[in-house]
Order: sequence, then structure tokens, then C-alpha cells
Amino acid sequence: MPLTAAEIRHEVLVVPRRAWLAVPDLRVIERPGWVQIVTPSFTRGGNNEVAHAELADDEADAVIDQTIAEYRALGVRWRWRVGPGSRPADLAQRLERRGFLPHAVAALARDTGGLPGVPGIEVERVDARTAGAYTETFARGWDIDPAPLADANLHAVTSPDSRHRLYLARIDGEPVGVGSAAWFERSIFLQSGVVIPSHQHRGVYRALVAARLADAATAGIPLATTNARPETSAPILERLGFAIVDRFVSYALPGG
Repeated sequence: MPLTAAEIRHEVLVVPRRAWLAVPDLRVIERPGWVQIVTPSFTRGGNNEVAHAELADDEADAVIDQTIAEYRALGVRWRWRVGPGSRPADLAQRLERRGFLPHAVAALARDTGGLPGVPGIEVERVDARTAGAYTETFARGWDIDPAPLADANLHAVTSPDSRHRLYLARIDGEPVGVGSAAWFERSIFLQSGVVIPSHQHRGVYRALVAARLADAATAGIPLATTNARPETSAPILERLGFAIVDRFVSYALPGG
């Protein structure tokens, strides 16, 4: 049975709050109106965020300052998402007064069927043997140091507790792009899509999206969701059949 509009909205806006990578040092802080993840080993970004906050007016400033201090003590980059249902009503303004910078994000979705692959581009599921190639390609695409990512990516493809699947695209056997997805009961959440600069504009990004959707469709999962910047990948995803369901703002401190 197709998902209702309310169910799709839930999969797009609520379910991805749990799309964290379950690495050994991950700490998840959940309570009514609060979802936060802390991962000391991810110093350069990712897996550190306040995914949702519903705070009372009289407690908001103290909680914000305490959260800033916690991440600052760890020396990690992190973000605070302000979207539908966030509280207090002026949460964004309170963050901006503390120096946070906003980044607009589109929350998108499409069904998992009907997106063909790209001839000449092979996409494979990553396992323990190819985790190293995935890490190297990811690092080349984002121009970052691969060393801190190696253990996390290996854990993602070998741990029975992991909900993540990693994908590696090749042209003529050469790794040229990567993507991942967090799997849930009714949807997959697409993450980390990147193509190395020398092979962009050749259909690699599309091939990675198509492969993840095809796997989900085969497993009977009807919906794919993702978050994207309007100035970068959101228009590409819309051309691939994704529709913007809602928008939110991701806040980060400069250099943090």
C-alpha cells in the first residue's frame, strides 16, 4: 500500500534524525523533544549534531550554551538543525546571536522504482575488501584526509548493528564516486554522494542514486529520502525525480 502524505512527511523529516553511523564511540542522547549525537572520533564533521530540539523558553539559553561547551571541549565540528517542530519559536535567532551561520537545506523524497542506471558505470555494494577503496575515493571527492574515515567505514560494512550500506562507482574498473544510505523500515536515507573531479558530469552521481534506489526497491522499501543544499545537489536530485517536501536550516559555528 502506498505511503500517505503524512507518512511520507514523517519519513522525510523525522526518520533521518536516526541516520547516524553506529561507530564504537558514538553517544546518542535522546529524550522527549531532543535528539543529539556525539562522536569524538569524527573531528572534521559528521555524526555530531543536534538533530532535533524542542526547548522551553526558560531553558533554551542554558541548554544551547551547555551544548556549545560540550562540543567545543571535544574539538569537533558539529551542527544544529532547526526545522519543523523546533522550539522555542526564536531558536534560530538565539543560535545566530551566538555566532552560528545558517545553511538552507531541502528535504526531498521520491519512490524507489523506475530510475535506470547509466551504461558504462558499474556500482557495487562495498564490503570489507573494498572499504579501503571507498574511503580513498570519498576522501578524493571531498578533498579531505582519508585516515580518520577508514575505521568508521569498515565498521559500517562489517558491524551487524550498522544500518548503513556503502556504494562504490567505477568506470573501466577505476573508482570514481561513492554514496551511502541508511536503511529504515519504509525508507532509505541517501547520504555522502560525491564524484571525484576528473569524472564529474559523466552520470556517476545518477548511477549511484539509481543503484541505491534499485536495492531498496528490490527489498520492498518504497521511499528514498535525502537532504541537499539548494545551491548544489538539490537541483540535480529534482531532475532525478525527487520532490522537495520541506525545508529547514542547518546551523554551524565558524570553524567548529
